[in-house]
Amino acid sequence: MASGRVTTLLLSAVAGLLIVWSWLRLETGASVWQAAVVLLLAIVPALAGGWIGRLALSLAGLVVVSGTAFHLGLGWHEPGRLLTRSWEGFLEFYDVRLPFNAAFHPHMHGVILLAAFAFALAAALAVASRRASLAALALLVGAGWPATVLSGHGLLRGAAILLGLLVLLVGLRDRPRRLGWAPAAGLLVVLVGLLASTSPALAKRAFLNWQTWDLTTHQSKPVSVSYVWDSRYNGLTFPRKTTTVLRIQASPTPHYWRTTVLNSVINGYWEEDPLTGSGQEGTGVFGEAGLLPSFKGRSKALVKQHVTVVGLSDDRLTGASVPLRFTTSPDLGFVFTDPAGTARASRALQRGDSYDVTSYELEPTPEQLARSKAIYPPVITMRRKYLEVEQGVSLPPFGTPNRWETVDETFDSYYRGRLIEPFRPLEERARSIAGGAKSPYAAAVALERWFRTGGGFVYDQHPPKPPPGVPPLVDFVTRTHKGYCQHFAGAMALMLRYLGIPARVAAGFNSGSFDNRTGEWDVTDHDAHTWVEVWFRGWGWLPFDPTPGRGGPAGTYSSSSPRFNEAVAALVLAGKDGLKSFDKHRSQLGFAVRSSRGPDILTPETIPASGSHGWRTPGILGLLLFVLACVTAAITIAKTLLRRGRYLTRDPRRLATACRKELRDILRDQQVDVPASATLSELTRLVELELGVKTGTCGAHATVARFGPAASAEEAAWELRRDLRALRRGIRSQLTRFERLRGLLSLRSLGLAGSR
Repeated sequence: MASGRVTTLLLSAVAGLLIVWSWLRLETGASVWQAAVVLLLAIVPALAGGWIGRLALSLAGLVVVSGTAFHLGLGWHEPGRLLTRSWEGFLEFYDVRLPFNAAFHPHMHGVILLAAFAFALAAALAVASRRASLAALALLVGAGWPATVLSGHGLLRGAAILLGLLVLLVGLRDRPRRLGWAPAAGLLVVLVGLLASTSPALAKRAFLNWQTWDLTTHQSKPVSVSYVWDSRYNGLTFPRKTTTVLRIQASPTPHYWRTTVLNSVINGYWEEDPLTGSGQEGTGVFGEAGLLPSFKGRSKALVKQHVTVVGLSDDRLTGASVPLRFTTSPDLGFVFTDPAGTARASRALQRGDSYDVTSYELEPTPEQLARSKAIYPPVITMRRKYLEVEQGVSLPPFGTPNRWETVDETFDSYYRGRLIEPFRPLEERARSIAGGAKSPYAAAVALERWFRTGGGFVYDQHPPKPPPGVPPLVDFVTRTHKGYCQHFAGAMALMLRYLGIPARVAAGFNSGSFDNRTGEWDVTDHDAHTWVEVWFRGWGWLPFDPTPGRGGPAGTYSSSSPRFNEAVAALVLAGKDGLKSFDKHRSQLGFAVRSSRGPDILTPETIPASGSHGWRTPGILGLLLFVLACVTAAITIAKTLLRRGRYLTRDPRRLATACRKELRDILRDQQVDVPASATLSELTRLVELELGVKTGTCGAHATVARFGPAASAEEAAWELRRDLRALRRGIRSQLTRFERLRGLLSLRSLGLAGSR
């Protein structure tokens, strides 16, 4: 027994290591300790003695891995979050280049951990059941699937997987000590592959590079990509092939690459301001007086980049986060700058052009932003540039006395109100979600989280068209809840302005993929993105990203950040100080309160006295019951498909064999040891002896169906199926509820529990 468990441990470890290694290659910044825990949780169930112990340990491991991978709590609603976040992570694989940064795409990281655990667990359970073919299949799919989607070191991966398969097949033989020629043959294959790969007579490219096949397009010269940066809301279609537009040498920390800012909103459409700055040769320095933060003692906030144009046809210059200075070569000529945040060269950029950028990227904590008062400089309070909700119509800043009365008067006025009247539902929704926020930061986080997780929104590149007369953003927020980044960013920025918080839309690109060898970010046309910038006193413009599944900033101030502090945010949104009442408020995070104006206004008095995220039994039971239901459904479906598949024939001999196998499975699931050579007649006698159920004419019909003449065999086979249905009903009537449940969940009939 001890030697058997040692064999199980060693073989499971071999398969699990290869599987986890293959999946974690798809990301950068993976934690070795986290991978080790996933591997350990996948192997432990295989060491249990019986199927009940294995099932219990498998469920426990799944709960731990799911909670860790997707940062889940233990409330009743967590299974829904698990499905949502895993689906979002799965969809991100269609938009994000590999390998991806785990810190910047947490849901993709969660999918990787869950997949690695599932395949490693399947391999370990197959090893424990001594099913060599199933163990080899789990290893081949679990390690081979991720190996095919990421190029580089293909021979090493293939050799490792081949050796792992040989170890499993040899180790699970009936007589594993007699190895024969299998190890020598495997080693010979690997050596031949190594010699072939190093021979100068052979090409080094793959013979069939299937991952890059594209049957719909022809090879062509490299193309440049151009964008219309203003919001349109007409739908978004990325080309089938990705095109690298920029290569940016910068730190490996994820960045937003900002190309322009949209400050003006006209009938709900965000647009660039006319370029009002001056032209300077070589260097463009810009930033509005009173809106830039102090950099004294913040030298680390200044980020330098070197940008090389690859395939972007535009005259705008791109930089990380909030660019401050562009240094260009003389051949680019003058750089025209708009202090608000856009810089343009005097000509269109060409392939090979390069320039240097200095940007600022501050990372305040939620506590610091919560203490940032709504005190705004004259450029905001006097010019009202960043508080306009329509051309010529601005609203008072956040915190102004009797502010909501002034907002209502503006909507009710004849001249200004008729311009913004179609957007009243948007203003009412902003007020209902964050109208009771105690600080601008609380309002920003509440809106961002509502768009990302709380409002039922879906990322859709081709959302439904709005009815005639309804602005696209109003239709998006109040009816369809479907849109892409322009919808999310445009709606959040406008709703912040309705709340009196200076905001605008930033346009550019997500991080792209980072190459550790060159220290460069590869930014493609598929990384094009828009997000929101909010101004905070003492910190300047900071990014917030309301679009679900499209990345997030690297700072700790946004709820879309992987390092976002939920505990502090909950207290910020509740208007409290300190962490003493965190458990009391953490389930809210800015939602579900009441007021006279409408539902869901943030006030601390209306937050429930207790949350549902504590470490309590109902939460644990909720998640466990959900996982158990999924496993039960999977086992039931597998058994049903297996049983029904056996009867897809008209051959009476095969029908008799199918009936024999079904009766054998029923006995095995009831913990009856069934000899592998047992005939159907012998099985019927076992049913009578072990289960106490009369089998009637099953044995006679089985004999005729298997060995009788063709005509009588066909009739006997159908009679046998009728007898077997009646026999199943008789067996169910004799079994207790526990025995029925045990039979339903038993893996013995599937060959996964060491049945004989």
